[in-house]
Amino acid sequence: MAVQINPSILSADFARLAEEAKVVEGADWLHVDVMDNHFVPNLTLGLPVVESLARSTDTPLDCHLMIADADRWAPQYVEAGASSVTFHVEAAGAPVRLAREIRAKGARASMALKPATPIEPYEDLLPELDMLLIMTVEPGFGGQAFLDIMLPKIRRTRELISKHGLELWLQVDGGVSASTIEQCAEAGADVFVAGSAVYGAADPAAAVRALRTQAERATARASWACDE
Repeated sequence: MAVQINPSILSADFARLAEEAKVVEGADWLHVDVMDNHFVPNLTLGLPVVESLARSTDTPLDCHLMIADADRWAPQYVEAGASSVTFHVEAAGAPVRLAREIRAKGARASMALKPATPIEPYEDLLPELDMLLIMTVEPGFGGQAFLDIMLPKIRRTRELISKHGLELWLQVDGGVSASTIEQCAEAGADVFVAGSAVYGAADPAAAVRALRTQAERATARASWACDE
């Protein structure tokens, strides 16, 4: 299974987003954190910025919606140009219907879980998704320290994916860096969101390549990858 690196523009210079997107063009996706100051205690950007960003980069946009009323707003981010839209299950009234609507509009449907939200109650929903996001920090702010207590949850999620034979990407977001990415890959993640570890580096593109190399090395020795 291919490793994917998604730099988060939450750590980029918001006054230069078009340029910041270009410095990580070797990345697989550009991770866009949308926060509304309701679901999380922070306010970032919304639909107009996503529309502008989609026009200014060839890197597909992976929009992570940390917003209330996801059922109403998530489909609009597909229309704005996102190729993947992640909603939080804690903010969705009808997650299956929402995932199907996102897919019907032509984007990949992804569901995110906060650290305290268990994966097991949502096992039956997994076939409706293209990606599942395990938050490895509390959503709302960049630059937080990685919560290593999420590693068992990543492992359990990978086991459920394998159990059902799904081609479901498993993404991690929060505190992903050179010191934590291999742990995440060994536990079962294959899509990695990195903010300050990329945009805080002197050469963001080189940071993306280095993180990819680390994750690929860890995946190659991971038991879950060998089983698949």
